[in-house]
Amino acid sequence: MNDRDFDFEPAPGLPAPLPKGEHVLWQGKPDRKALAREAYKANWVLGYMMVLVLWKGASAWSGGVNPIAVALPYLVLALAAWGIVQGLAALQARASIYTITTERVILRIGAALPITFTIPFRRIGTAAMTVHPVHGTGTIALELTGDVQMSALVLWPHLRPGFVKKTQPALRCIPDATAVGRLLSDAAQTSLSTPEISLAVAAE
Repeated sequence: MNDRDFDFEPAPGLPAPLPKGEHVLWQGKPDRKALAREAYKANWVLGYMMVLVLWKGASAWSGGVNPIAVALPYLVLALAAWGIVQGLAALQARASIYTITTERVILRIGAALPITFTIPFRRIGTAAMTVHPVHGTGTIALELTGDVQMSALVLWPHLRPGFVKKTQPALRCIPDATAVGRLLSDAAQTSLSTPEISLAVAAE
């Protein structure tokens, strides 16, 4: 994918220039390996295919047929399937940019058809974070308030797993998720605690 595909952006991941006073606090992408493992289930795909390879090889052995000749095509198929999954995860990770500003969360996602979602802090009810105990990558899911609903088909895989009816957009498989979650929490609290001031023309 060529970065020139997003030349229309005033800055990477931003659909338009930020208003005066709003600043970018953090930008990041999904970790490719974590996305392949957790969203695309690469390990499960490879495991299933390897079981198929062993089963075909064992069946050939018991039937007096050369097991290598029988199992080899299935082994090639297993590696090809695993490679395709890894490639899809790499494309998705490369095309995605998550942004946290002083006022909102912005998700620019989509490898084939890029789309940008802007989520103001006032539209976020709660945020749930899950962190991988070994790799340190994690997912921060945003539960939206009101009747706001996003299509799971459009969001996938940038959504909280298991929440299809009431989707929760998510910063999926990001490195150092604990620090990012803390930054998001502090930014939202600071933004929402700031009073809104409106100016009106006084009568003479």
